[in-house]
Amino acid sequence: MLDDSFFKKIEKKTKVDKNTIVSLAEKLQKGNMKDEKTLSEVIDTLSAMTGKKVNKELKDKIIKKVVDDEVPKNVDKMF
Repeated sequence: MLDDSFFKKIEKKTKVDKNTIVSLAEKLQKGNMKDEKTLSEVIDTLSAMTGKKVNKELKDKIIKKVVDDEVPKNVDKMF
């Protein structure tokens, strides 16, 4: 497991605390990413972490894309 100094650096840069990071990681690791409730929780957590508001319409579109396997496999190439 990562030590507290790592999380302190992340918190200082992002203003996101260790518990939030660990909670999100657990949701991603243990969660069913085809489950709309799990996806909704992940989107809400990311929205809160980043300070970016995600309206219901956009959230529904994101969830539908993930559930329907319409997310590009090479998302990393988009950035």
